[in-house]
Amino acid sequence: MTSAAVQQKAAHALSNLAAKDDNKVTIAAAGAIPPLVQLLRLGSAAEVQQHAAGALINLALNADNKVTIAAAGAIPLLVQLLRLALPTWLCRPGSADLPKRFAARALQALGYRNAENRAAITAAGDSVDVDVLEEFQRLVI
Repeated sequence: MTSAAVQQKAAHALSNLAAKDDNKVTIAAAGAIPPLVQLLRLGSAAEVQQHAAGALINLALNADNKVTIAAAGAIPLLVQLLRLALPTWLCRPGSADLPKRFAARALQALGYRNAENRAAITAAGDSVDVDVLEEFQRLVI
């Protein structure tokens, strides 16, 4: 099994575990948020980025985790993912836009009821195309 496959499976497992409220706190306390944020970086396989963003979506449904995720540097990385048009050869058939969609949902979760994160998302968005911000706003509303 490749390193990317292991990362994908680990991020997917954390995403599934983070669906339960009690696990959101436990996963964060175990220090899993910074490694998940690192998986969002360019160079990670698209499916790894997608599952890392998925885990962050679930973790961000906890108010304390929103702060931790933002502090770990996720917002600019998610904005960067949102603006990328991934080539289809990086993804399984039919899933080329999934990392982008998961990034948008993670930003939505981070910005929900958190004015500081919304401001950080807007600031990070200053360096990207207007279309990207419109996509984010469409998903938030």
